[in-house]
Amino acid sequence: MNGLINKVSTALVLTGALLAPLASQAGEVLDKIMRDGKLTMATDSALPPISFLNQDNVMDGFDVEVGKEVARRMGVELKIVTPEWAVITAGNWNGRWDISVGSMTPTEARAKKLDFPAVYYYTPAAFFVHEDSEIQSKEELNGKMIGVPTATSYESYMRGDLVLDAGGVPDFTYEVQAGKIKTMSLSTALMDDLRLGAGVRLDGMLYAMPGIMDAINSGYPFRVVGDPVFYEPLAIATEKGDAELNAKIVEIIESMRADGTLTSLSNKWFGVDYTSF
Repeated sequence: MNGLINKVSTALVLTGALLAPLASQAGEVLDKIMRDGKLTMATDSALPPISFLNQDNVMDGFDVEVGKEVARRMGVELKIVTPEWAVITAGNWNGRWDISVGSMTPTEARAKKLDFPAVYYYTPAAFFVHEDSEIQSKEELNGKMIGVPTATSYESYMRGDLVLDAGGVPDFTYEVQAGKIKTMSLSTALMDDLRLGAGVRLDGMLYAMPGIMDAINSGYPFRVVGDPVFYEPLAIATEKGDAELNAKIVEIIESMRADGTLTSLSNKWFGVDYTSF
């Protein structure tokens, strides 16, 4: 362990509000998956090491392997689609995909359109800057230009309206007030702005520690500033209404947690066990 995560032994249980089914639709999505022998999963195509196109132009990463294992345990094939993140989080999927294994935070706003049957890991969110920056503390980021991916918990944090509804997540405070917030759909595009130099286009970014460390290990000239500002529960998402599909996902994720599969995948892709905090 790298000290970023305080481990607990219990899995997070989402509130009933996040799991409330629409009875008229119960079972339809799961029935279609089993009938067609195919699970269609939406995820991000540019979020290494979580989900990305590898050098063979094949989707790879932690979320991709979690999705493959979910499909395997359902006894079906996996199809991956990569729509815009804002489209996934907006709901109203209309059958275009069945689930999202995309490291999505279960917030109150999202729960109005999506169900979050199972949290499968947790990540610390931290600020980082260019290695040549004079900024040494989070306090020095106040009033600066901060980059965050669009429609994410990081943007919500910077705007002061982040809600982490799931039980058992540590409390957090808003430690940085940006002078200006820059949003882009791809985190990699923001990182490319930051790598140009301190203050050229960005003074810093707020993002998930796994993504930050992957960028640093890939040669990006970044360094983390201070301790994480919040710990983010990340869940599988489904369209609202299929209680049977949700129950099947809960069963599979619990079995993957119990037999060590989730821990093994986390260690493989992150070098640390992020499956509990």
